[in-house]
Amino acid sequence: MQPLSKTSDPLIAAFPTELASDAEAVRAVMPAARFQPHAPFSVVVEGQRVSIPGRLYNDEPSPDVVASLSPRQQRLLHSLYSRHSDGLVRQRHLEKIVGCTDPWVMPFVVQLVGEYVLEILVVICDKLRDLAAPGASGHLAYGQFIVDNPAFFARTQRRVVSYWSCYYRGAYASFLGYPGCALLDLLRSAASDNAGHPWPNLAPASGRMDGYC
Repeated sequence: MQPLSKTSDPLIAAFPTELASDAEAVRAVMPAARFQPHAPFSVVVEGQRVSIPGRLYNDEPSPDVVASLSPRQQRLLHSLYSRHSDGLVRQRHLEKIVGCTDPWVMPFVVQLVGEYVLEILVVICDKLRDLAAPGASGHLAYGQFIVDNPAFFARTQRRVVSYWSCYYRGAYASFLGYPGCALLDLLRSAASDNAGHPWPNLAPASGRMDGYC
């Protein structure tokens, strides 16, 4: 495995090294940040360790500027803005990439699975239904990403349960009816098929966690 990129630019370090020139082109069209990116998380993408900003504070470039980028550069841009501090901006850019199977898109989507915006979970769940189909490109790509990042996915599972327990039990009395539960089932299925054995399920077996928060 290659070590974490030594670049000092957090927007470049969010992607594998072979995408550095594309990432630089994207960074060049992004308005200056109001604050520096913070709370990065580290994952492995195709054998390379990358560091992805937890939150981004750049305003969005105009649609004309985005259209001037290559299709791959646009996917990089949408990936980065899925880390924006504004949940509506995150959702808008997520919708542009959630159906992609580029390996470097996977961590941006899975990170959003473990966050608290219910509307974003619904979007991901709707777009990733083909994860239930073994052999589908998404099934293979997400399965590989999870197998390569077991600790990251374990943390994601715990966060999904925690956010449901703290904020959404009024709307979903059982975790089994929560969109995040369906998403975790899909992702674990993909990981299980890739690994050749059942992937650990950290969700409450009964669908209830009284007193948990």
